[in-house]
Amino acid sequence: MAVTWFNDFYKQIADSPLSHWLEVLPAQIALWQKEQLHGDFNKWVKLLGKLPTTTPSSINLKDKVEFGQLSDINDYTQRQISGLLKQFAPWRKGPFHLHGIHIDTEWRSDWKWNRVQPHIQPLKDRLVLDVGCGSGYHMWRMLGEKAKMVVGADPSQLFLMQFQAIKHFNPVPNIHLLPIGVEQLPALKAFDTVFSMGVLYHRRSPIDFLYQLKNQLRKGGELVLETLVVEGDEHTVLMAGERYAQMRNVWYLPSTAALTVWMQRVGFKNIKVVDIAKTTIEEQRATEWMDSQSLVDFLDPTDHSKTIEGYPAPLRAVIVAEV
Repeated sequence: MAVTWFNDFYKQIADSPLSHWLEVLPAQIALWQKEQLHGDFNKWVKLLGKLPTTTPSSINLKDKVEFGQLSDINDYTQRQISGLLKQFAPWRKGPFHLHGIHIDTEWRSDWKWNRVQPHIQPLKDRLVLDVGCGSGYHMWRMLGEKAKMVVGADPSQLFLMQFQAIKHFNPVPNIHLLPIGVEQLPALKAFDTVFSMGVLYHRRSPIDFLYQLKNQLRKGGELVLETLVVEGDEHTVLMAGERYAQMRNVWYLPSTAALTVWMQRVGFKNIKVVDIAKTTIEEQRATEWMDSQSLVDFLDPTDHSKTIEGYPAPLRAVIVAEV
């Protein structure tokens, strides 16, 4: 099953501006598949195979990610789908609505999309890349904006499985998630829009990461960058200690002014900070689909303006720029 997910993508890009990706991608995917012999991969593939085939009476990607209504299926099928999907927990990015089943994810990713979408170039007929796409929630919303094709890159095995589980209910040909990291992407210089949301602060070398994003865009293409920031001037960058909000893999949190300087040095133009928002405990919280600790546990219990380590609480910015 897993092989066919990627074979379809190879065929689609053979006669597209992405065709030179075929020089390296099949070998990368083949290596990835060899490495999936351990862990939960085979179990998850079997679970995917048990999902019943349904016919959604409606599809909504403009306002939410919703495939079908409760009335499309009987109670038994609904319980079957819900039980299978819960075995792919934790569900972090969403929410998704499948035949009346509400996958209430840890993050209200729709809130982020509502902050981002008004400020970007229209996605109609564009080739779009989402780097660090998670389980693909925002990719579906990009498709809802009439993108020609949406490609996600994220090395997480679980995110790929969650994406395939959702796509099972709407198996359209122009949305794909590839289990690769940004460092495996060649300089494609072909995408009209590249998104990177919630990734920059996880990179040990943010400048290299910005170059990697720039190398995916065609001339005149747009980068949509969303990341954690701190308040301050162009010289302000927080390098967290061992943990930030209990996350081990957080490196640099620049101010928006410092980030703008970084992007200028890399060669981006028309850089605009279009949104800054504090992350609230309503936007990121535990649910029955992600029932472990969440943001409220990572903040100072007596002062939510600070993390549990004493750093400024999460503040997120959206920056758009062109190449």
